[in-house]
Parts: sequence; structure tokens; C-alpha cells
Amino acid sequence: MKHDILIFDLDGTLSDPKEGIVQSFNHALAHFGLPALPEQEIARYIGPPLDKTFIALTGNDDPQFIADLVARYRERYADIGYAENRLYDGVKDTLLALHNQKIRMGICTSKPAHFAEQILTLFGLDGLFEFINGGDVGIEKWQQLQDLRQRLMISPHSLMIGDRAVDLTAAHQNGLLSAGVLWGYGSREELETEHPTYLFETPAHWLHLIQ
Repeated sequence: MKHDILIFDLDGTLSDPKEGIVQSFNHALAHFGLPALPEQEIARYIGPPLDKTFIALTGNDDPQFIADLVARYRERYADIGYAENRLYDGVKDTLLALHNQKIRMGICTSKPAHFAEQILTLFGLDGLFEFINGGDVGIEKWQQLQDLRQRLMISPHSLMIGDRAVDLTAAHQNGLLSAGVLWGYGSREELETEHPTYLFETPAHWLHLIQ
């Protein structure tokens, strides 16, 4: 395989987090007397960091208010939201097949690492990855990848795989190749605009990387 490690996004790439995310967003909004938002409106923002999503959804960029919303969101997400998650069809079998072929894999997600670890453990995938890199408020995905590069955990030969443009642009900012998946929350048009090296229609197509 020409890529030394496959770096996977989590939400919208390995698992569908919609139910837990939508319910946790509305939990936070309700705490501050704001109306609940429809599922489809919140779903459009799955992927980028929480603070940016709350700013987009509320139109308010006051740092303390956004921090309070994020705290209330995580209150519910830590209790139940992380478990309101489902793997996309074919993901587990394909990841296990890659692991059995000794393919190196890692996770780079905008959510905090401990939430990612809980989700991966829930699905029995926690032992497949060399690292689980999580983000936080104020940290961009390109900065996460930059940190991984500086610590020599990834290289220019690594491949970032995600469902949103932010995954691809973060890869390109760090001199990495990128791949989009077409079953997540980013449209084909959104992904193609960033000129990924690959576009995958099913998780099984990841196996083409080792053929």
C-alpha cells in the first residue's frame, strides 16, 4: 500500500452519530430557553467543531455563551448521546479486514478523544487504531493533523479519510492526500470541490487501497 497509515474521521465516516448529536444540541438549547431545532437543520452541521456549529445555529458568537452551550451539550452526550450511535454498514468488517492485513490506522476526530474512545469501544473497534486523536473547542482539524505530523505519528504518505470538506482541507494544509466518503454528511459536490485523491462509495472500497 502506498499510504503508510490510514487516518479516519469518526462522525459521518465510521459511524452515524445523528440521533445523539441532535438530541444533545436540543438539550443545550432548551437549557437556555431556546427553541428546539429540526433534525435536518442540525444534521447539516455534523462534522465541524461544536463551537462553530453553535455559532451557526444560534447566530450568537459570544465566547462565554458558546462555551456554556458546549458544556450543556456534553452533559447529555457524556451520559447517553455517545451511545445513540450506529456503525455504517460494512465499516466493522472492512476495518477488521484492514487490521488483519497489518494496515496501520488511526482516528482524527473533532470530538474529544475520550468520547471517540467510548464510541469505538462500544462497537469493539478500540484495538484497531494506533492513535485516537481528538479535538476540542478552538482547535481546528488541520491543527490536529499538524500536531500528529510534528510528533512523527503521520507523514506525507498518510491518507486522511472523511465525509466533510473540513477533513480534506485539513489534510491538504498538512501536505497529506485525502479521500472522501459518500455516505456521510458532506455531499459529493462538497467533497469534489476539494479535489480528493479518492471518493469511496462504500466502506468495502477501502480494501482497494491494498490491492
